[in-house]
Amino acid sequence: MTLHQLLNEGTVRLERAGDPEAGLDARRLLLEAFGLDTVHFLMNRMQQMEKTRAVETAEAYYREMIEKRSRRIPLQHILGSQEFMGLTFRVNRHVLIPRQDTETLVETVLEREKDTEKRVLDLCTGSGCIAVSLKALGGYRDVTASDLSREALRVASANAERILGEDHGICFFQGDLFDALPSGKTWDVIVSNPPYIPTGVIAGLEPEVRDHEPFMALDGDEDGLLFYRRIMGEAGRWLKPGGSVYLEIGHDQAEAVTELMAKEGFDHVMVIKDLPGKDRVVCGNIRNRKI
Repeated sequence: MTLHQLLNEGTVRLERAGDPEAGLDARRLLLEAFGLDTVHFLMNRMQQMEKTRAVETAEAYYREMIEKRSRRIPLQHILGSQEFMGLTFRVNRHVLIPRQDTETLVETVLEREKDTEKRVLDLCTGSGCIAVSLKALGGYRDVTASDLSREALRVASANAERILGEDHGICFFQGDLFDALPSGKTWDVIVSNPPYIPTGVIAGLEPEVRDHEPFMALDGDEDGLLFYRRIMGEAGRWLKPGGSVYLEIGHDQAEAVTELMAKEGFDHVMVIKDLPGKDRVVCGNIRNRKI
């Protein structure tokens, strides 16, 4: 048996299971099972492997992971991690898998909010990818993150400690949006990637998302806008004068979220596109803080 033969075996199995990236996924799992990088795989892929216990163990591990992926378990859940903003985040079934789309949100905040003394609040933090990335790459002195899910917060806190160290400086709170926060505190920046998929759409999503990612991290109610209404309706009470809100949106939600933001007293409302050119972030500054 060669690595090339194993790769072909796994690719065929995943193709039959409907994996849209069967070849890429099979290779990633093969490299993981054998502890190889791409260069050494390419150098040795046609060589017959010795029947050692280590090789047999790696083969068994590879086929086990291929079987999981054939059941459309996300690759990131099998490997236990996902790259985001150049950092590696641990993920599991309790958190939304970080996506490249959300990097646009983080990059926008980093570009527009240069003052590291600003206080930053991340709502619906999930894996903590936004809060941890902003702390690691933006160096903000004060970062707070909240989530309704206690299990998600365990993942986020572990990611913060692993990436930033034990004294990571991020405060985590469990609860429903602003209800989780200590009264009397305000922030300069509020950022969020809230649930925004309309409830009726979720059943038609890819099985990796529909069956394996947390429903509460996806479901934005009937029209997908519930959390935008809630965040914008309360944000003014938690922002310092002139503070900003940055929200990830679905590609077809820019007009609705922009109108919500303007209605709630925000100026300089902007829509930012992601790399493929789709509307991805809406941001604006509060005119007057609500009391």
